[in-house]
Amino acid sequence: MMRMVDVKEALEWARQPRQPVPPPEVAQILDDIRNGGDDAVRRWAGRLDGHTGDDFEVPRKSVQAALDGLDREIRAQLEDAARRIRIVAARQRELFTDLSFELDGVVLGHRVMPVARVACYAPGGRYPLPSSVLMGVIPAHEAGVKEIAVLSPRILPVTLAAAAIAGADRVFNIGGVQGVAAAAWGLAGLPRVDLIVGPGNRFVTAAKQALYGQVGIEFPAGPSELLILADRTADPVLLAADLLAQAEHDPDALPALASPDGGLLERVRQELVVQLETLPAASPSRVSVSNGLLVRISNWTEAVELADRLAPEHLELAGPEAEALADQLNNYGSLFIGSLSAEVFGDYGSGTNHILPTSGAACFTGGVWVGTFLRVLTRQRVRADGLPALVRLAEGLARAEGLPAHAASARLRIERRANGHGLIH
Repeated sequence: MMRMVDVKEALEWARQPRQPVPPPEVAQILDDIRNGGDDAVRRWAGRLDGHTGDDFEVPRKSVQAALDGLDREIRAQLEDAARRIRIVAARQRELFTDLSFELDGVVLGHRVMPVARVACYAPGGRYPLPSSVLMGVIPAHEAGVKEIAVLSPRILPVTLAAAAIAGADRVFNIGGVQGVAAAAWGLAGLPRVDLIVGPGNRFVTAAKQALYGQVGIEFPAGPSELLILADRTADPVLLAADLLAQAEHDPDALPALASPDGGLLERVRQELVVQLETLPAASPSRVSVSNGLLVRISNWTEAVELADRLAPEHLELAGPEAEALADQLNNYGSLFIGSLSAEVFGDYGSGTNHILPTSGAACFTGGVWVGTFLRVLTRQRVRADGLPALVRLAEGLARAEGLPAHAASARLRIERRANGHGLIH
């Protein structure tokens, strides 16, 4: 059961490293695939996922058949979630425009360009997540990515259907370390991609981090997190339900609740016992709830300090006093304001993305959005009237840094032009 602690202990808890230790097997698998290529990918997929045959790509007709055969109600719900996610991503894309302006004789600017190829990972283990397909593919599509592949091991028809609804170009029945490696290196029939996004277990996360630099990733990921800040008016039944929903993701999930009302904390703890009895015996919530904390704070300043130190993946504000903190909070993956704003709505389709930073990464990055798939490429054209000042600037700083070739590169522009070598633009 969740422990009751004071804010000092909770702050110490928040300071502890939360990034999971990479399993040693990941490096071994990557080394084997680096040396063994396609055959090693197939061997590991067979060993870990029971995959047979040489081809991982799911035929387009099979993807369409999964969509056509999907339960009507589930299809309607996936399409509604996709609609909401697409609207948000399209509005985000409108924020990005090309730029061109003149500064002291130099025309400066940038172009906003999508990456060319993306792989969107969707877990296929304990809980297959077709919702993750929507969260990865749709923003990439709205960004203008030319080729979007979905990777998911032991892929289910509902995941195939989600890929069709989201607009994926290709779908591959592969995951784990071998799937990440195949997408990063272009092995076993998978396209070599520029970026891999999407949630996965600690093996997938470790593989993405190990290959970062050879392929882009969105951010480091760890066990899922929820922090709720609640005032005395918050409903303990809803608070317990939200904590258990978050705990359900993974045995290592981190649920936490902070409130100045000790009575509310105790009522939530009692309600957790009641609601746990309604969950299946194998539910991860029964394990991960013991990871969590019930934090007694003295004031809302302590609550803000705790939230910003923890930088949780999900942050809920329940009750008017807690809701008033919304604009004071700085570090979180996604914020849910008010008791009606359950974190699960963000999981499935309120419109924001559920691929979010964990383990404190919200201090330096946000969640996946259309900008994840875009690059801002700067450009410049130096005009003749801007050249003298730039040469003085570059030559002077280059000499200060002890880089004579840099200085010469700048100075020669003036000398060659003065000698009539055609450098007039």
